[in-house]
Amino acid sequence: MNRFHLKILAAERMFFDGPCESLIVPTMDGLYGIQAEHQDVVIAVMPGKLTIHSAGGAETVAAVSGGVLKMENNEALLLADCVERPEEIDLRRAEREAAEARETLLQNRSVQESHQAEERMVRALNRIKIKRRKK
Repeated sequence: MNRFHLKILAAERMFFDGPCESLIVPTMDGLYGIQAEHQDVVIAVMPGKLTIHSAGGAETVAAVSGGVLKMENNEALLLADCVERPEEIDLRRAEREAAEARETLLQNRSVQESHQAEERMVRALNRIKIKRRKK
């Protein structure tokens, strides 16, 4: 199978750097797949499930927060706020973050505070979903 080079950089670390057979990322329009020789593209990545099929067929699933993906000349670069494997996710912390965001949304806060709480809730619920999927 054809391969392309994938580099995934999270704000705090290098998450992945190596050959890849396919990459599936969440976007506003649904899941978006990348394979070798894909046309050049820049797309916004939404919070959701990231799936990497690396060389040799190994599958890596992770929770990804917002970011941007650029595919150019058979090289993909994903810059994300946060990328976590299921085993790295603290389920209790994610549940607490979701509850705190939900509480903020129930209060009559400013539009900006409500928007930020919605974003925190989406990220927390995504982390919970990815963590529970791998149990």
